[in-house]
Amino acid sequence: MIRIDAIWLPTEPLDMRAGAHTILAHVVKVFGSARPHHAYLFATRHSTRMKVPVYDGFGIWLAARRLSKGHFVWASGHSEIAETLNLEQLRALMIGLP
Repeated sequence: MIRIDAIWLPTEPLDMRAGAHTILAHVVKVFGSARPHHAYLFATRHSTRMKVPVYDGFGIWLAARRLSKGHFVWASGHSEIAETLNLEQLRALMIGLP
């Protein structure tokens, strides 16, 4: 089981061709550092694909999800970082609730 203590939602879209190390570099650029046991949810501009890197202190776990219909209801705004999410908000995001 992967331990996740906090979930962060960057509002800036990410190119999904990026691999784990490129995404980790983007996490460091946006958040200043990659904290162990924190998940960072990135989506494309159209919010149809998501990648979630989790740094566990030793390496990177990377999950990906692609929707065949619809899109994720994603935060939008001018800042690059939204509030942290709780598990209920993460579940709602993953199944497409607003």
